[in-house]
Amino acid sequence: MQLGNETLVSQFLLGGLTDTEELRPLLFAVFLLVYIVAVVGNLGIVSLIVMDARLHSPLYFFFADLSLLGTAYISSTAPRLLAHLQAPVRTVPYRACLTQIFSLHFLAPWECFLLTAMAHDRYATICRPLHYLVLMGQRTCAGLASISCLLALANELTHTILAALLKFCGPRLITRFFCDLPPLIKLSCSSTWAHELALFFSSFVVALAPCALVVISYIHVVAAILRIRSAEGRGKAFSTCGAHITMVCVFYITSVLCYILPSSAYSGLWDRVLSVLYVVLTPMLNPIIYSMRNKEVKRALFQALGKESAS
Repeated sequence: MQLGNETLVSQFLLGGLTDTEELRPLLFAVFLLVYIVAVVGNLGIVSLIVMDARLHSPLYFFFADLSLLGTAYISSTAPRLLAHLQAPVRTVPYRACLTQIFSLHFLAPWECFLLTAMAHDRYATICRPLHYLVLMGQRTCAGLASISCLLALANELTHTILAALLKFCGPRLITRFFCDLPPLIKLSCSSTWAHELALFFSSFVVALAPCALVVISYIHVVAAILRIRSAEGRGKAFSTCGAHITMVCVFYITSVLCYILPSSAYSGLWDRVLSVLYVVLTPMLNPIIYSMRNKEVKRALFQALGKESAS
């Protein structure tokens, strides 16, 4: 259906993960398992935090939020991916594509801001322990979570409204296995300068500025830890930051590889692999990372399972 030289697109084609029919059943089983592990792991962490009074602290409040975001994030891509692995033609309706873009670009920035809030918590814990209750009180935590949500929502509303104004004149193949804004912009035949400017601005607000705040926080944290005289004290202090640092590294490394490096830097196969890592595997890794590297979470898990906690 055409209007002048513009096509009223009702659906898009997705590139998918593979065109090899023999691999689809195996990939379906793998990603179904990943999806189940991610959902059960994230919701399990939330349940542990709610049930165990010892985990009712600002750090675990933010981590519970991250776990809920992880569940929503992977649920915005994995079900459709599983459906497309069973379908001969991988299509997505136009409105469903916009909805997926809204979800991805709302949840990912929210996670980024929450990771920054957790870095502030680590700074308050190690550098300002006597003022911790003031710096990280209930009102402060609620305020940081609310501001993170509002900033992410404002960012995504901007992108979604601009994406809804795009016009398409022919090609409708999105090279990734999910709807995303950059490849959608490439398909448009209308002016995209406002979209590119919005993406550039959001990369600063959503990625670079929070990353800088995390680095500044940890510069102060590392300096404070190095002033601790005992090796045991330094080890305990570093261990309280290990899980968060690992999560931050996984988030930013996959974000940089997926969105900031030019697509010409790697092949189409690697683009698919990095996309899977960013939108599917990362939500699964977060609860695993925090469970394996955090003694309090492991103790709560052992207690919930009716076993003695490891010391």
